[in-house]
Amino acid sequence: AVASSPPRWEIGLYAAGALALLGIAAINLWKLWRSGSYPAPSPFPNYDYRYLEQKYGAACPDIRNKRGLAPGSQRAPGRSSSSRKSSLRAEDTLESIQELGSLELMGRDLGLAHYGPLRKSISADSLNSISSIGNNFGQDFTVGQVEVCMEYDARAAALHVTLLQGKDLLEKEDARFESCFMRISLLPAEQIVGISRIQRSSYSVAFDERFSVPLDPAALEENSLRFSVFGVDEDERSVSTGVAELKLSDLELATRPFNAWLYLQDSNKAVDTVGEILLSLSYLPTAERLTVVVVKAKNLVWSNGKVTADPFVKVYLLQDGRKISKKKTAVKRGDTNPVFNEAMIFSVPAIVLQ
Repeated sequence: AVASSPPRWEIGLYAAGALALLGIAAINLWKLWRSGSYPAPSPFPNYDYRYLEQKYGAACPDIRNKRGLAPGSQRAPGRSSSSRKSSLRAEDTLESIQELGSLELMGRDLGLAHYGPLRKSISADSLNSISSIGNNFGQDFTVGQVEVCMEYDARAAALHVTLLQGKDLLEKEDARFESCFMRISLLPAEQIVGISRIQRSSYSVAFDERFSVPLDPAALEENSLRFSVFGVDEDERSVSTGVAELKLSDLELATRPFNAWLYLQDSNKAVDTVGEILLSLSYLPTAERLTVVVVKAKNLVWSNGKVTADPFVKVYLLQDGRKISKKKTAVKRGDTNPVFNEAMIFSVPAIVLQ
């Protein structure tokens, strides 16, 4: 038998195939590097730290330093299990929280002990599951947002309300309105607290207007504030397009000011109330962890004529209208007043918290 070498064309074919495989591997490694998940994973699974650096800049070194900290990394030397703290503080690290058994402590600090032990919720499998919300989450019934600040002056017995800014105050596809303004009313008497200046742009508005109304301390438990946006059409007629209401008893204005963005509900697409839910929000800056505690719900109303149903709560983390992650509670069988008492923990960089 005579052993013959393979033809040159066959060797060239093998070489070309090997080069193609190496090229594909190199491209994939480059994509991994660009995505921020190589060589070490991002500390925030749903965020690309390079994107954060490009958009926000300043806090990037913080994020880059955290990349090497794996979830199971060793604690710093000198930390002893005997040095347990009695409550959560802003300077606590992620390791100290894990050491303490954070859910038990959080339940104690939030006054949830009588609801039973606080549990950790489960993560939902897919952001695009059939049971998931659509991409236009919350947009069917909202017509923009307004940022407000409220504080109560006990000495003068007066409530001070500041309209800071607004965005997307009118439906974008509705071209009938050339301008808009806001009106603040005190309920249930429908007393007008203030009316803003007319704004020509409804998409990005800087109000910076302050109004005051005399109010006894006892009235903080009984009254509500209604924020209404009105569109002005070409005939200079004012049409109510969106409202938001706040119960003053929920805001603890007697002890601290209140500042928040309010979602304005489309007054033409009012939604019937189907129950209430009690939530608690907290953020640990050192670990950059956002914790949502779903405590309980009450007075749930089954839809579509159902006699009974099995409620659960699903929480979505959104950034710029895009779903970042979601978690859900356990299912409560046939309970119209379910107690969940579950904590949902999200990794959220401080620079994108707002």
